[in-house]
Amino acid sequence: MRWLTLLLVLLIAALQYPLWLGKGSWLKVWEIDQKISVRKKLNQALVERNASLAAEVRDLKQGYAAIEERARSELGMIKRGEVFYQVLKAPPAKPSAPPPPPKRRP
Repeated sequence: MRWLTLLLVLLIAALQYPLWLGKGSWLKVWEIDQKISVRKKLNQALVERNASLAAEVRDLKQGYAAIEERARSELGMIKRGEVFYQVLKAPPAKPSAPPPPPKRRP
């Protein structure tokens, strides 16, 4: 009876090994699931980037407003007949001599 119990325990352990530690184990499935979730987040970011780029390409193909906006903002270009004004900030004023220390009363 003792041998039979030991044999059955060993048989159950041998059957459980692939489930917990083998090629298709729970640990491997969990790791792959984590990798899949990371890839899904990356893919979602790339899908949003691609949509943004597609919208920009569509704007560039349809009209000159996007091209003009880009030329003005990135290249500093102006239209013919326009006058360009550049407003510079005044340099900070140099501080004068430091104020005298307060007088002490005796």
